[in-house]
Amino acid sequence: MTETSSVTRTGATSTVPAGRRLLAILQKYGILIIIALLMIGLTALSDSFLTQRNLLNILNQSAPLAIIACALTLVIIGGGFDLSAGAVFGVASVSAAWLAVNVDPTLGIIAGPFIGLVLGIVNGLIITGFNVHSFLATLASSMVFRGIAVLITGGSLIPVRMEAFAWLGRGRIGIVNIAVIVFLVFAAAMMFLLNRTTFGRRVFAVGGNEEAAILSGVRTKLVKIATFGLTGFAAGLAGVISVSRISMGQPQAGLGMELDAIAAVILGGTSIYGGKGAIWRSIAGVLLLALIGNGFNILNVNPFFKDLTTGLIIVVAVALSAGRKRR
Repeated sequence: MTETSSVTRTGATSTVPAGRRLLAILQKYGILIIIALLMIGLTALSDSFLTQRNLLNILNQSAPLAIIACALTLVIIGGGFDLSAGAVFGVASVSAAWLAVNVDPTLGIIAGPFIGLVLGIVNGLIITGFNVHSFLATLASSMVFRGIAVLITGGSLIPVRMEAFAWLGRGRIGIVNIAVIVFLVFAAAMMFLLNRTTFGRRVFAVGGNEEAAILSGVRTKLVKIATFGLTGFAAGLAGVISVSRISMGQPQAGLGMELDAIAAVILGGTSIYGGKGAIWRSIAGVLLLALIGNGFNILNVNPFFKDLTTGLIIVVAVALSAGRKRR
């Protein structure tokens, strides 16, 4: 019986068209292939690309976006969207700046991520409590959060020129920026949470089939609230890193950042329909966006072509995701 089954499986595998197998490989590893080809091309076109300084600068500049993308991956795998991450980033950054100037720099650094956590939980409560689609709920809450950021600052900038505050965004350990180390630790924690815990399995279950998850006893509302809370925490952490780096709190900070994070997650191959995805894929998506931006800057190419290239790549990524969903 076992031998017959084995022969059947082997026969079925051999009849899969080569084109379909190639498409499956591209869907699984396409993001890594594109990154490798892009790096080879940029190395050939510019001597300044493949240098230690430039590569570390790419990682450092990408750290805040990558932190948000890691947490946002859980939201999208769980079948949701978060359009308020950029606004949460703004509220957390100006709150951290205000606290640093008026109370204590260390308190500002600590408070920023937890302010983001609270705002993320508010999003989750609105979505689950009123049964509102996450797209609409977070679109509305982003407007409210932007208003809160303006109220905190009075519409003005908040300069924060303190060494006790700037170390998070500007400090280094050896040649590596502290912001990059924070990103790596956060990414590792999110990977462990998603892939090695019961909570992670429940996130996949909710995104894959929410009704089945409910019937299985999963408290889907709590899972959704937790994913939005984590994204809020990540946006707050990213906001503190950013304001620490530039030493200036701005109410419009993070404007459009949520779209970049969503683009990175989708580029990485996480399904926009929920139920499938991985943290490492989202990180690869962030790196791809960063490489495109860095490459076009080094080559001094018209910014229009950068946006065009990024848009075309996103369209291809969405098409591949839709193809997987249909099958």
